[in-house]
Amino acid sequence: MIPEEDRGPAWLRDYGFTDFGDIAADIDAMAEYAKKLAANVQDNYAPHLNGLSESVAAPLPPPSELFHELNSFIKLHGEAQTVTESNVYEYANGTNTLAVAAERISKDYRGSDAFAHATVADVQSHITTSISCPTADEGAA
Repeated sequence: MIPEEDRGPAWLRDYGFTDFGDIAADIDAMAEYAKKLAANVQDNYAPHLNGLSESVAAPLPPPSELFHELNSFIKLHGEAQTVTESNVYEYANGTNTLAVAAERISKDYRGSDAFAHATVADVQSHITTSISCPTADEGAA
């Protein structure tokens, strides 16, 4: 049994949730969200990706070996540049993965009977599959 202080507000407890947390999703809204999310990355993020990557990855000139503190800074700065550049690319990839998963879920569960059987495991499976499988549009490119 969940302790009282961890149960959430009383007015929300019998809102139709089970102990596992049923979630109702609007399949049409999910499909629309997937389209808008993918379009946003394509139209507003991707055009700036190369310029952002180039500015983040710009190397700093090497300092004198006698200036140990500055050498330590340059080393850490380089590591931060690598992480930042990775995050810049992974944002686009992760956002597209989420859009593909939302699109696939909306297609798979469009019927009311299928929708009634959708589980969190199904959603996680679609996200995992989206990471490794391109969409039909990507495969055609």
